[in-house]
Amino acid sequence: MKNHIVMAPMTRSRATGNIPNDLMATYYAQRTGAGLIVTEGTSPTPDGLGYPRIPGIFNDAQIAGWKNITDKVHAGGSKIFLQLMHTGRIGHLDNLPEGWSLSGASSIKAAGQIYTDTAGMQEHSEPVPLTWEGIQKVIDGFVTAAENAVKAGFDGVELHGANGYLLEQFLNPHTNDRTDDYGGSIEHRARLSIEIAQKTAAAIGRDRVGIRFSPYAYLGDLKPYDVEEVHATYAYLAKALNEIGITYIHIASNPNIPQRTFDAIRSNFSNTIILCNGITPDTATAVLQKGFADIVAFGRSFLANPDLVDRIEQHAPLNEIDLSTLYTPGPKGYTDYPTMRLSPVHSI
Repeated sequence: MKNHIVMAPMTRSRATGNIPNDLMATYYAQRTGAGLIVTEGTSPTPDGLGYPRIPGIFNDAQIAGWKNITDKVHAGGSKIFLQLMHTGRIGHLDNLPEGWSLSGASSIKAAGQIYTDTAGMQEHSEPVPLTWEGIQKVIDGFVTAAENAVKAGFDGVELHGANGYLLEQFLNPHTNDRTDDYGGSIEHRARLSIEIAQKTAAAIGRDRVGIRFSPYAYLGDLKPYDVEEVHATYAYLAKALNEIGITYIHIASNPNIPQRTFDAIRSNFSNTIILCNGITPDTATAVLQKGFADIVAFGRSFLANPDLVDRIEQHAPLNEIDLSTLYTPGPKGYTDYPTMRLSPVHSI
């Protein structure tokens, strides 16, 4: 990495037809001040496309679309990892390709609604519980997607085990009521995440694999569970992933994470830890001095400021984010944020 600044993954919903396009290439090329860019969540398989207009990485057109993006990012001197995100039970059938259904650890439907381009807001569809054979297909789908990412020029992949999507649905006992080897105990509920990490690392190299977690956060209609069990879950995962030797763990921070859980993850994992959520250029140094994270990631600051690194170096003010255009089609609120005109500056 040319610097220690990471652009965090952010869903932007501009992939019409689930294929990365030229508009997306412009967006990522604008943000190559970052040492590492982690892309928006990208589905490894058709049944993981729960949201409208999110990209995939399971066919040739998608690989070619992403190759256009990685070429532009590398031309800017940045590294880029593809975030592999299977939405699981979070989604609606109208957002999936014809003939596909939502998959989940169980048949427990998520409460609430999700946007569809066909009919606006609709209730989440009911997921089809994955059979044992279905789980093996999910694992194989992640592995093939990682191999496709390498073909598309990515430097690596980040497995999305956070924010209430499929991997975290398996971790949470309220969405995972299975009685087989993928449900019940902490070790069994963590098995899917660990097996995907193992097989992905074996396929493309452990230095090309990271993973993202969000302990004690309950997005996607996840229900809180025993705090001791949450702590033990992420301590166990950190140790298991350290044994595999993946390159990083990316933690989406929230105020509910106790210090002892941070400490357990740090003591059990010897490679890089990235921390994000709510971190600003003004607070980043203090966050790093706490000793948990090696690197911090910026999300919305990068969204509204393509030249965020220049602004940090110049102590310049940041653009305000337009929340109304986070997930809308087109360039507005996507590629039209203004940049500063600066002379070349030293890397951070």
